[in-house]
Amino acid sequence: MPAQKGSAFLLKISDGGSPAAYDTVAGLRTTQMTVTGETVVVTNKGSGGWRELLSGAGVRSVGVSASGIFLGSAAEAKIRANAMAGTIDDYELSFEDGEKLRGQFLIQRLDYAGDFNGERSYTMQLESSGEVLPA
Repeated sequence: MPAQKGSAFLLKISDGGSPAAYDTVAGLRTTQMTVTGETVVVTNKGSGGWRELLSGAGVRSVGVSASGIFLGSAAEAKIRANAMAGTIDDYELSFEDGEKLRGQFLIQRLDYAGDFNGERSYTMQLESSGEVLPA
């Protein structure tokens, strides 16, 4: 299995249409996805001293971190508006092999930075709300 290019790991935001089209959030240099799950422990006297977990129980979530250079795209403006309003929106994660994951996310954090003689950059953290499913 060949390595996949990090530049092909894209974060996209829905245009709100029906059916939805997804616009790439331009200027991202790094994108990271984390899948987490809480466990439900069902260990008992019959477990033989080993911890047992209940399959399918607990809460799962997907977190997305991204950072990049601010280019002033429409997708970036929508992200900023969603962050300011606390709006949950539809997003898509797209990978080089064609796999796509879609779900609703809340922008938990949006940071802007800029040097006197450099470009304006931003970082953001998104957290899933509901299921994140293959598209």
